[in-house]
Amino acid sequence: MASKAKKEAPVPFKAKAKAKALKAKKAVLKGVHSHTQKKIPMQPKYPRKSTLRRNKLDHYAIIKFRLTTESAMKKIEDNNTLVFIVDVKANKHQIKQAVKKLYDIDVAKVNTLIRPDGEKKAYVRLAPDYDALDVANKTGSSKMIIRKMQIIKIIRYYFIPIRMARIKKTDSNKC
Repeated sequence: MASKAKKEAPVPFKAKAKAKALKAKKAVLKGVHSHTQKKIPMQPKYPRKSTLRRNKLDHYAIIKFRLTTESAMKKIEDNNTLVFIVDVKANKHQIKQAVKKLYDIDVAKVNTLIRPDGEKKAYVRLAPDYDALDVANKTGSSKMIIRKMQIIKIIRYYFIPIRMARIKKTDSNKC
């Protein structure tokens, strides 16, 4: 009972090695994770987010208030430097831009440190053509001015008419 099935000719060793090397080369090029194809941008029928996210670190939020301690006054007189308490997340560039916008002055450089109570203190050195003493006197009570700016910001962003439902007094919710 001899079958007449043909035996396949054995593949030469060199060809096998070449195929294996080619496969390894492709794997190296492709990497462990293959890249997904880039999709073309679609035109959605509606936006997935209703509004853009508001920048929480705007100029008014960055600068909290100006320090008026004795050491801060000494800095104003001797080093032409204003001292501010700023938001902890603000960096030097943001502080510089905020001071420039709120006080209309040019800033030479900003040094920052985080105080032991967790607040960030910024030493803002003014440009040589500005006098820190004049700027400090011109702004007056900076706490009041910045507080006023913060109130304006709060009104602008957070003032939403709240509709209060009438609460019926029952035995369960008596005050």
